Formats: sequence, structure tokens, C-alpha cells
Amino acid sequence: MAQPTTTSVLCTALGFEWPDGTTAFDGFQFAVGPGRTGLIGLNGAGKSTLLRLIAGELTPTAGTVRVGGELGYLPQGLTLDTTLRVDEALGIRAAREALHAIESGDTDERHYDAVGQDWDVEERARATLDRLGLDRLGLDRTTGELSGGEAVLLRLAALLLRRPDVLLLDEPTNNLDLAARERLYEAVAGWGGVMVIVSHDRELLQQVDQIADLRDGAVTWYGGNLAEYERTVAAQQETAERLVRTAEAEVQRQKRDLAEARIRLDRSASYGKKRAVTRNDPKIFAGTFKSRAQETAGRLQGMHTDRLDEARQRLTAAEEAVRDDAEIRVDLPRTSVPAGRAVLSLAKVRLPYGVTADLELRGAERIALVGRNGSGKTTLLRTIAGELAPLEGEITTPVPLRHLPQRLDLLDDSLSVAQNVKAFAPAAGDNAIRARLARFLFRGGRADQLVGTLSGGERFRATLAALLLADPPPQLLLLDEPTNNLDLASVRQLTQALAAYRGALVVASHDLPFLREIGVTRWLELDGALRPAGPM
Repeated sequence: MAQPTTTSVLCTALGFEWPDGTTAFDGFQFAVGPGRTGLIGLNGAGKSTLLRLIAGELTPTAGTVRVGGELGYLPQGLTLDTTLRVDEALGIRAAREALHAIESGDTDERHYDAVGQDWDVEERARATLDRLGLDRLGLDRTTGELSGGEAVLLRLAALLLRRPDVLLLDEPTNNLDLAARERLYEAVAGWGGVMVIVSHDRELLQQVDQIADLRDGAVTWYGGNLAEYERTVAAQQETAERLVRTAEAEVQRQKRDLAEARIRLDRSASYGKKRAVTRNDPKIFAGTFKSRAQETAGRLQGMHTDRLDEARQRLTAAEEAVRDDAEIRVDLPRTSVPAGRAVLSLAKVRLPYGVTADLELRGAERIALVGRNGSGKTTLLRTIAGELAPLEGEITTPVPLRHLPQRLDLLDDSLSVAQNVKAFAPAAGDNAIRARLARFLFRGGRADQLVGTLSGGERFRATLAALLLADPPPQLLLLDEPTNNLDLASVRQLTQALAAYRGALVVASHDLPFLREIGVTRWLELDGALRPAGPM
């Protein structure tokens, strides 16, 4: 494990509480040096909160945050003022106007102060925009014409132009299409300063120099990118699980030894009584022998009890070393679709903005739906699901289907997880629902949690459980950017659940590693029309 040596960001004894009294950090230590750091952790671990504390958006309740040099910050869920001009968003409008004034013959000293040494500001700005695929943007245009993904890239362009000493990026690839992601990957790979990236994007995390794993209020450092981190963790997990098995065996052995020792002591005590009666020993001798026997018995029993306690402590320590990134385990035979059975038909379907689609889906096919942002993927999925009507054409879905939208708003926040699942499968008994929910990691009282109190990852699992356990079970599942805002553990859990799913899938996603792992059988690109795309 490697930890940064030259410190550019230093959090010392950091504490932070939310207004409701919830503690996010207590005595937290964090130090980042040169290079690209990938900050990962389960949903709710505090990654975005930590970046906001470093960026000064939040004020610590204890401890200190120190940043060496100028800091740039790209927050999650970025929104831009739609009335801003592009050069304003880039932070170069004043310099541009001063430069133009000088070029027109105005020699006011203020213009020279505004330009400073940045005489090539326009050339650098256009080069940066071009590098990020925003070359079509004129510096005088307004940002109201930009998509969400373009707004993220424009904000990144502004940060790259500033060249801050420390750059913080919070889930920068959310809402970016494949082409935009590739450009961002290149920008990150070419960054020469200090960078901290919060992300679940596996390909982005391949660009980092070290991984900081935020877990249980502390950070563990791993040298290398995500692949090296996963290899290290896998080896650690294998060792931890082997130690658990060894400790479990030792506990069982100590239990047997204690039981056998008690049997021997009981036999010895019984033999002592018989011998005293047979030999007619005086009571004083009998009492002495009994006292010594009890003392020996107590000492031996105490020794075995101590050994058992020690074995149990070793088992507890071994179990704590195993990560609690539990796996979803589901068996969904009723979702099975026979090969060749018609699942979905789109015949000359026309959507808004001139998008057209023809498609035949049979059997348990797994289709990846890719395309640039704004190409109509979400509209197409909503139309297939019956939430929108096509402008023309016919859609046939002869099997039960369910749709998982980008916004996880299918569940009722005022009901428990179990009650929500019951609403999707009204004929199922309470015991059956709870048994199924246990496989989605909602065991015991967790099934009674109100959905409104769940973390992002928990809410996703609850929504997935409601869809997959619905009655009738879905034989066609539509997923719209399902890995957005999920931590790495939740993505793995989703992949496991889909591996158990026997029906057909249509998945709109820019997450190529995820699409490859779920076993896509056909790649389709939506670009004005739905057409085949080669494997990616």
C-alpha cells in the first residue's frame, strides 16, 4: 500500500456533523500528494462530503483542512446559469474584452492588467474546447443551448484553463455519453498536477495512480489503478476468508475440548465419591480430597473456557477483516424466456425529433442500446414501456415487462421496503416476500425500513427487488443508465442479479465494462434511427 509523501491536501483530526446531528467524520485523517487519486467507497461513505469540505463548500465542526495552492472543483449534479456566455463560464470574458480593446487601439492600463500574461487566452480556450469535443461552441454563445453532459465538459474546460494546483472531480462521467467519456479520460490521463476523483466509472479509475478506499470513517491506500486495487483486495479477501475458516475450526475444537474436559471432570468427581464411600475415609480427608478435586476441575475448566474465548476473539477479528460488500443471490426461474419466443417488436416506430426504430427481439437476448446524449434512448425505452405513445408505428410486447428508469422514483417513500414489494406482488405472502428480500440483502428489520430513509445504493436494491419479484415476473427488463450514481459494490450486485435473470434485457448505458459483464448479445446504436453497432 502506498500513501502520498508530498502533501498537497491535508485533513487533520477532521470532524463534520450535519444539522440533524448525524456524524459524517470524526477525527478523520487524509493526506493527498502529487498524482491522480481515485477516491472510492460505498454509497453514503462520505466521499462527496469530503470533497465539499476540501473545496470549502462545507465548514468542518472540528479539525483543519489545508490545500497547497489554487484549488479547482467540479461538483456532482452541476448546473450552469443558462444566461451565461461560454466565455463567462470559462472565466475568460474580462480578459477577452480587454484583449479586443487593446487590439482596437485602446491603450488604457486597465486592459493590460486584465490580460496580464495571457495574450493567447482565446487560442488556449478554443484548443481546450476542441480537446473536449466542444469545438462547435462559439465563445459568444450562451450555455442555455448545452446538454447536461456538455455543461460538465464546459466546466471542466474552465478548470483546465485555470490550471489549478489541486483539482477535485466528483462523479465527472455521470450523464456523459461514450464519446464525451473518452475525451474526459484523455484529459485526466494528461493531467500533471494533483487530482482527486470520486467515481464508480471503472474505465476512469484505470487512469489513476493510487486508490483511496473510504470505509468506516477512515481511508486505506492502495498503490496503482483500479485493476491493481481489485487484485490486492481479492488476495486480502482470500486470506481473510481462510483465516475465518481456520478460526471457526479452532472455535469448534475448543468447544469439543471443553465438553470433553467437563465429561472427564464429572467422571473423576463421581469416581472420587465412590472411592471415599468404599474406603470409608474420614470426613476430614474426604473433604480435603473433594476441595482439591474441585480446585483442579475449576482450573482445568477455566483454562478450556479461556482458550474458547480466545478462539472466539480470533474468529471475530478474522470476520471483521472480511469486507461487508455482500452479494445479492437470486434465483428467478419464472423469468425464463424460451429461445425463439417473440419478446418485443417495433414496426416503423417514429419518435419525436425524427427518431425511427424497427426491432425484433426474441428469446433471452441482451441488447445494449448506445448513442450520444440526446439521441432518444430514454424516450425509446419509455415508449416501449408504454409510458409514452409513439408518433407513428406499432409496438408489440407479448411478455410481461418492467422498466427501471434513471430516476429511482418507482417506490413509495412513506412505505417500507416489504410493503413496496408487496405492492408489485400483491398475491405473495409476507413470509415469501421477506425470504426473497433477504436475497437482496434486506434481512430482518431492514425489510421494514421506510424507503425514504434508504441510502442511494439501498434504494436501488429495493427498486430492483420490487421489479424482479413482481407478479407476473418480468420476461423483458428495460434498464436506463442503471449504473449511474452506484458505487462499485452496488454495480457488482446489479451484475450478479442480472446474471440470475433469465429473461430478455434492453439496457441503455455508457458503462462499457458493465455492458460487457452482463453478457450483451447484440449492440444497437440510436443515431436518428436504430441500427446495429459493432461490439465495444
